[in-house]
Amino acid sequence: MRIPMDIIGSKEKAVAVIDVPEEQAEAAVEEIRKRYKHVKSILLKIGGREGVYRICNTKLIWGSQDTEVIHKENKYLLKLDPLRVYFSPREATERQRIAKLVKPNERVLVMFSGVAPYAIAIAKAQKDVEEIVCVDINLVATQYATENVKLNKLDDKIKVYCWDVREASGLGKFDRIIMPLPETGYQYIDVAHRSAKEHAIIHLYGISETKDFSDFEKKLKDYAQRFGIKIKILRKSKVSEYAPHKVKVRFDFQFL
Repeated sequence: MRIPMDIIGSKEKAVAVIDVPEEQAEAAVEEIRKRYKHVKSILLKIGGREGVYRICNTKLIWGSQDTEVIHKENKYLLKLDPLRVYFSPREATERQRIAKLVKPNERVLVMFSGVAPYAIAIAKAQKDVEEIVCVDINLVATQYATENVKLNKLDDKIKVYCWDVREASGLGKFDRIIMPLPETGYQYIDVAHRSAKEHAIIHLYGISETKDFSDFEKKLKDYAQRFGIKIKILRKSKVSEYAPHKVKVRFDFQFL
């Protein structure tokens, strides 16, 4: 039986998040219990990410009610509860791609930063980064982010703020800005614009239904035009499959 799922955690304790019709859930649970002895809880997706906190709609269908885990990824640790915060282990490779682009002495802003996987990946890959600032409106996510910064001994490199990024102030300007909110991140391009140094690189994630990503490019440029903002796109990349006939994309660009 093929089971669409993510396993989050470690060899000692993990949580499986499955995406199957509810009538297939019981069979999926039995299969996972046989194959993955380290999985202590199984969550069923019952909807997409919802609300201002972007929490994935899931419910516990088997196992321990203690769904907090420590996820091991590329020699660093991420503590989180998949029932309470969003996290995708599938994007580990993408996080490494971005981390390797960061240059020494850069100031980096991560909007919608969640439990801080991008920030920690960057700080581990680029030891000479000047500072990484994480901003997220979700209090639970920022609490985990703060724990993860300490867990990985990166207090001197990463700062975490529980704010609505649109209302954030006093953070200064940045050499690189990461916007990993594919559904609506483009609507914060004005925030990125006022936070960017001259020649800053922006990494914006979005959703596309066309092979050349032209639909998302138009959406981005049309929204930027509302604020009189012009951009120069440096690179357009497919990140992953998102839904039937939809892909998650990353646009790297600069402001003109």
